[in-house]
Amino acid sequence: MSSLLKIERTAKTLRELTLDKLRGAIVQGYFKPGDRLVERTLCDELGVSRTVVREVLRHLETEGLVEIIAHQGPIVARLDPAQVDEIYELRGLLEAHAARACAERATPVLVSRLREARREIEDAFEKNDLPRVLEYTERFYETMFEGANKPIAHDVVRSLNARINRLRALTIAVPGRGDESNREMNTLLDAIERRDGDAAAAASFAHIRRVAELAKAVLPQGADEA
Repeated sequence: MSSLLKIERTAKTLRELTLDKLRGAIVQGYFKPGDRLVERTLCDELGVSRTVVREVLRHLETEGLVEIIAHQGPIVARLDPAQVDEIYELRGLLEAHAARACAERATPVLVSRLREARREIEDAFEKNDLPRVLEYTERFYETMFEGANKPIAHDVVRSLNARINRLRALTIAVPGRGDESNREMNTLLDAIERRDGDAAAAASFAHIRRVAELAKAVLPQGADEA
């Protein structure tokens, strides 16, 4: 299993590669909520120094993926139901607002970019490629906020992206969720293409409400496993 975490050298710095790899391992469930993150073990699995591991763990703590427990050290952050509710509440407000503005400002070029992201997501769902689903879903929302001209709102969402993707990884693993998610997001995109702000906001909010329901259903299972 440790080979899954080995770093491949590219143009990114070693710290960035390690951060990407460890963040992905937490988001995709390689490490479970409550798991201890032992520096020496991580050094061996990742093939990097303890200094790099410590820097990355501190960064992941700021993203809400790691907790530092007294007399125990770093662990994978547990998913607190109250915090999860607040994350979805914020997403519902910010994304629905951005969806409305995006629809009202939509251009053929913007819609084309959104559709390209959607095609990638649908293909990734079909191939059960979770990392690509997460990557292009994030890209879809980035494009939507850009089209809405809501950079501050997008900054707030981006500050939560690690936790959002962690929850997203849980909900898209629910059987049949791929088809359901595709229908919801295509309804949103169709409204944006029609430049129907009310319909886009409603579709966005309905999507968030549904994923919040799914997250609440799977969270107790994750807690039991931890």
